[in-house]
Amino acid sequence: MNPFRLLAALIGAAVVSLASPALAQPYPSKPVKFVTASTGSPQDVIGRLFAQKIQENWGQPIVVDNRAGAGALISIQAVVKSPPDGYNVLVSSTAFAVTPWLYPQHGYDSEKDFIPIGLLATAPNILVTSPNTGIKSLKDVVERARTGKVQYGSPGFGTTPQLSAEYLFKSLAKIQILHVPYKGIPPVMAAAISGEVDVASTALPPAVPQIKAGKLIGLAVTSAKRNSAIPEVPTIAEAGFTGFEDESWVGIWVPAGTPAPVVARLREELDRAGNAPDVREKLRNIGFEASNLRGDAFAALVKRELDKWAKVVKETGAKAE
Repeated sequence: MNPFRLLAALIGAAVVSLASPALAQPYPSKPVKFVTASTGSPQDVIGRLFAQKIQENWGQPIVVDNRAGAGALISIQAVVKSPPDGYNVLVSSTAFAVTPWLYPQHGYDSEKDFIPIGLLATAPNILVTSPNTGIKSLKDVVERARTGKVQYGSPGFGTTPQLSAEYLFKSLAKIQILHVPYKGIPPVMAAAISGEVDVASTALPPAVPQIKAGKLIGLAVTSAKRNSAIPEVPTIAEAGFTGFEDESWVGIWVPAGTPAPVVARLREELDRAGNAPDVREKLRNIGFEASNLRGDAFAALVKRELDKWAKVVKETGAKAE
């Protein structure tokens, strides 16, 4: 070999050798973005709680990026189009399993375009009413609906509280009840407290302090078991309507193609944060339970949820508005 070429090759190899440690920086080496839906939604609240804890452990900033609009669709699309490098993480909820059936042209494959990292927390939805309505139970709601007009409010069309209520009233109780959609949880909670609607179907966490303060009555939670934050409130099955359970859940995903070491690091940090006593206590205080469901087990849950909500959307005729 030409001695000059040999010298150039040796110099080049030395440069690559010196540069490789810098190129192979450990993850994360820059701020990570948690992309989620609207501010104040369950995925936003839980996402911020975990982001704060993981940030403390990592020493790298985690920025919560709210992408409101079309339920969870905008946030999901933002992540699926991002580079698969672990720096754009989707924090979504049960809406991840509902959105594909409400928006047929959603532009992604829920199972092929994402890697499920893990489940963060779960909580039921809940039906509530004001003490001033005179309604004491879910059976009272059904009886009133059969003899007169009853209105129920929800955080909006296509949200799981709305779909749960539609399935309960139309498919299980076989009654007609007027749905009044609101733009998010705060306004529907205000409507329930003021008596603007007879009943509200909402996520559990924002209802817990109002029930404890006596401003609302909990009629039924949608989970299989009673919730430890409000153990006096019965389940839908205990209230007389079996055949349907619904828990809101929050999990995280990354785009397909994200390197395995990055996926493993994210799962490790989720376990570390989710098992921290202060995180678990904060979750319990707002009606959520921490979950250690990861990887394939979480993927199986998401698949079951996709199938369940496809059935609910079809039977209720729900449409995105």
